[in-house]
Amino acid sequence: MKNLWRHRSGLAFALLIGLVLGCKSTTSTTTSTSNNNGDASKSANSSNTTAPDIAGNYQVSGSNFEGGQYKGTLEVITRGDVYQFRWNTGRQYDGIGIPNGNVIAVAYANGANGTGCGVVDYDIGSDGSLNGKWGYWGTNEAGTESASRTSGSGLAGEYDASGKNPDGKTYQAHLTVEPAGNLFHFIWSNNTDGVGIKRGNNIAVGIGGRRCSFVVYQAQSDGSLDGVWGGGGSDKTGTEKATR
Repeated sequence: MKNLWRHRSGLAFALLIGLVLGCKSTTSTTTSTSNNNGDASKSANSSNTTAPDIAGNYQVSGSNFEGGQYKGTLEVITRGDVYQFRWNTGRQYDGIGIPNGNVIAVAYANGANGTGCGVVDYDIGSDGSLNGKWGYWGTNEAGTESASRTSGSGLAGEYDASGKNPDGKTYQAHLTVEPAGNLFHFIWSNNTDGVGIKRGNNIAVGIGGRRCSFVVYQAQSDGSLDGVWGGGGSDKTGTEKATR
């Protein structure tokens, strides 16, 4: 992901500790399901799926990874190619969401300003390749990135990545993916790090440093959002259900 690269240059290894940050104690984001090392109860595969319009107001309920529960509200606002997410669960959180078929990947931060928080969502191909979309808070256009695995097995390994920025400029980078407990650590060759949640054949990767956390939702047929979120320096995850 690239400029992704432009914004990314200051976001280094703090991310593994920091991006898996932000446990919404009263917090918000994301719900459901699965074993994040890979096998979601429902296969999360956004390929060949028309992205639903998720803009609107929701009631949310979820669990923190230490077992606490929370409730609140969520407003999802269309912003060009992306969505703005605003939670109120006793605290305010703000984030950017990238739609990729029926999967929505979100990076968020405390307060009303998510500057510096970004997210990438990849489909995982049968050949191990990664194909996805990325964006940053405050930017209304999305970029794209594809990565071909050159070594490794499963998701972990080395990749050659290429992508396109929203302005149309292209870029190339080397990408390393490492297991990190229930999560995955993504390291790009420009000193940018991210932490990802895998659900089925999809992985959402949050970027942005100590103040940013991340969520991956699946849009359900009834209009609800079913998600898993990471934060707080832990390799565990919380869950969230958002109902219109």
